[in-house]
Amino acid sequence: MNFVVASKEQLPIVQELANKIWPPTFKSILAAEQIEYMLDMMYSMDSLEKQLESNRVFLLAEEGNHFVGFASYELNFEKAKTKIHKLYVLPETQGKGVGRRLIDFITQIAVSNQNHTLHLTVNKYNKAKDFYLKNGFEITEEAVFDIGNGYIMDDYLMEKKI
Repeated sequence: MNFVVASKEQLPIVQELANKIWPPTFKSILAAEQIEYMLDMMYSMDSLEKQLESNRVFLLAEEGNHFVGFASYELNFEKAKTKIHKLYVLPETQGKGVGRRLIDFITQIAVSNQNHTLHLTVNKYNKAKDFYLKNGFEITEEAVFDIGNGYIMDDYLMEKKI
């Protein structure tokens, strides 16, 4: 498994992965229209470029000659906290340790930058919540975010001390 820090030129890979991962991941908990809206909101090239310009790092997980997942993180999101903004793995590679390796890789970077906590949000009904709990995260808060167009995100805020 190789992790590549995505350049601006590699953002289309992130976009392609998101378009493959999001529909099967969220189809049972979000309407198709909301998935489409959120994909455009967060994964349009304009949005991805703005995220890259605002201290977010995108990591691509590469296995063989194929990209199988990605993550996005931000060091010092809050004092000594690294926020994992995104962590997604292709459905056919879930359960094979890719997500855990992405977390481990981000943890190493966070620790080397004197960050002592990982922070993330996850949809309350997403099975990824259990994955994060199994990997040492704890639910610290519940939050509802208005994301526009009449849609909300009903999430857990989770943290892991590192």
